[in-house]
Order: sequence, then C-alpha cells, then structure tokens
Amino acid sequence: MPGLIAPSDYSREPPRHPCLKINAKEPFNAEPPRAALVASYVTPVDYFYKRNHGPIPIVEDIERYSVIITGLIDNSKDIFMKDIWSLPKHTVTATLQCAGNRRTAMSKTRKVRGVGWDVSALGNAVWGGAKLADVLELVGIPKLTKSTPSGGKHVEFVSIDKCKEENGGPYKASIPLIQATNPEADVLLAYEMNGEPLNRDHGYPLRVVVPGVIGARSVKWLDSINIIAEECQGFFMQKDYKMFPPTVDWDNINWSTRKPQMDFPVQSAICSLEDVNHIKPGKITIKGYAVSGGGRGIERVDVSIDGGKTWVEALRYQKPGVPYIADIEANSDKWAWVLFEAEAEICQSTEIVAKAVDSAANIQPENVEVIWNLRGILNTSWHRVDVRLTHSSM
Repeated sequence: MPGLIAPSDYSREPPRHPCLKINAKEPFNAEPPRAALVASYVTPVDYFYKRNHGPIPIVEDIERYSVIITGLIDNSKDIFMKDIWSLPKHTVTATLQCAGNRRTAMSKTRKVRGVGWDVSALGNAVWGGAKLADVLELVGIPKLTKSTPSGGKHVEFVSIDKCKEENGGPYKASIPLIQATNPEADVLLAYEMNGEPLNRDHGYPLRVVVPGVIGARSVKWLDSINIIAEECQGFFMQKDYKMFPPTVDWDNINWSTRKPQMDFPVQSAICSLEDVNHIKPGKITIKGYAVSGGGRGIERVDVSIDGGKTWVEALRYQKPGVPYIADIEANSDKWAWVLFEAEAEICQSTEIVAKAVDSAANIQPENVEVIWNLRGILNTSWHRVDVRLTHSSM
C-alpha cells in the first residue's frame, strides 16, 4: 500500500501509558486498570485497550495513502484521504469491546485459549469520520443495498497489518452489505478518536468502526475494501470468534457449524472494586459499566451485596445532568456503554454482584459454566467481587 507499511518486527512500536496491564508484549495487547474506566464516560485514548495481532503499521506518506474499493462492483476505485475528508463528517460515540473481555474469569472454570483479559478489554470513544454508506456511494452502491447487481452481499475490510494467524497475511473481516449501506447503522471509516487524529495503536490513518459489534470486526489500518458474495473467509471470521457450547473441545470442534460472532450480548462489570478487597465496615460506592450490542440500551443494572440473594437497582448515566433513557436517541448514545453507581452499607465480609438487563429484556447468565467455550469469548456472566472486612485495632 503506497504511503503505509507493515513492519516485520517490533522495533518501531509507539509509546504506551505505563499504567496499562500488559497481557502480551509482542504483539502488544494491554488493558487499563478497571478503576480508570469509570473515571469518565469517554475513555481517554491512553486508557483505551490495545488489541493487536502484529507490529504496528507506519504511515510514511499520508498524501500517497489510499484504500482501494474493489470486488463485485462495476468499477474499482482508489479512495484517498482527501476523498474521505471531503465527505460529511459524522461523530459516533460507541463502545468497542474485545470478544475476549473477561476471559481470565472464564479460564478459572476450564482452561481456554486466548489473551488473558480481565474486565477492561473495552472502551468508549467519540469516533469521527465518514459514514461507510457515503463512501460506498462513491463506487455506485446506493444506500440500503442488500446486493450489488454482480452479487456482492458482504463488505470485506482488509488491513495492512500482517499476523501469524493468517500465515503472515493481512488481518481481515466483513459485515453484511445491508449493514454497511445503512446510514442508521453508523458504520464509519474513522480518522479521529476523541477529537484527535487516530494514534497508531488505534488504526492511524483510517479504520473501520462497526458500532454494536465485537471489536474484531472494526478493522484498523485499512488497505482495501472488497465487495464479496460470501462472508470473509479469513481466519478471524471462520476459525475464531465463534460461540460454541461447553461440550465442544479442540478434539471435536467443527468451525463450519457456527456463524461468525457479530453483536455482543449484554454485559456489565464492577470497576470500583478489585476481585478481592479488604475494607473497613461502612458505606461504599459501587461503580461499573454496562453495555449491550446491536444498539440495545441498558434497561436496568442490579447490584447485590449478599451474593445475589437480594438486589437493588443502580443509578444509570451517560452524560452528567442528562437523564439516561434506554433506546431514546435524543437522550442517549445507543452504541455506547452506560455507567452505573450504587451505595451500600457493608457490615460483614460478602460477595458483591452486578448484572444488567438490556432493552430487549436480555439478562446476563448467573454462572460462567453454562456459557463456557473453548475460546473463552463472550463471558457475560454475573460479575462478582469479594469484600473482606478489616477491623482497626484499638
């Protein structure tokens, strides 16, 4: 790709914030402390989780950089940054979440394969860029198109990023054409994050942002966009990020029996407390996040301070001073997380639990065992933390 290169080693990696918990150094995968997530509705770029599959690409000449749109269309076209910048700019507040968020807790039930994420493999950002629906009109694909005349039904995004899972080939993923051409789906070719140009870790100069869908489909460092008849056949669509039942293991797995995971189920986690906490008796504030895929709002967050025997409803909010109402777009960001808060009087050692309900009445499962899967994805079980009282000596 002119102007953009993928290094063959890790000697030119960008700087990262020292507070990040590094789960893998090469390629770099890291998450912030959980308490940092609930410090603000919009996650600072430095604290936004880093998910990579190889060395970080480098832009050598932004003027020469372009993305080719090709495939089952009449005419292929090179799209330069000036073409993207000339289109109407849209901003979308959206939470991206790795499908493996909370994998570490799932692995305690039975071992799974994958990066050992805690509860912070997600973040909420304000993404700026052109709607993919507008970009595809540049090559003659109208809005709300299900299929091109040549039979294109999916949009494949190919990165310049090279990864071992593709035998040194590029990272790639796809979404249905109808989603790509629907302006209401808010799929972006993003060049900004929180009002600033994307940094290298997050896809500079151009990435896809697919709101409401697992982060694996929001491809970074775009090289090409292909209009194809079937789903992308890449590794991360066909042999990863699929949800299998607990009975499937590496000896009997048949990848073709499951569709690639897209929407994320309803999820929540407590962030103001660690897995095990030693505190004095008294009042505490319990804070965390809740989010669901597909643009579904958060109808309720329930918090228990007795291991799930009794519950109270937590306060939900996005922007200070603005009431949060699930699925009322005038008052809420439908693709973004909701922060929650509850007060509790702690008089004895106990287990604190959180669970969320989305606007379609989907609820988190109580136990991780029923959703265990060999890749450790979509751990949306009730989030539990232990609180142990310490008494000051006289």
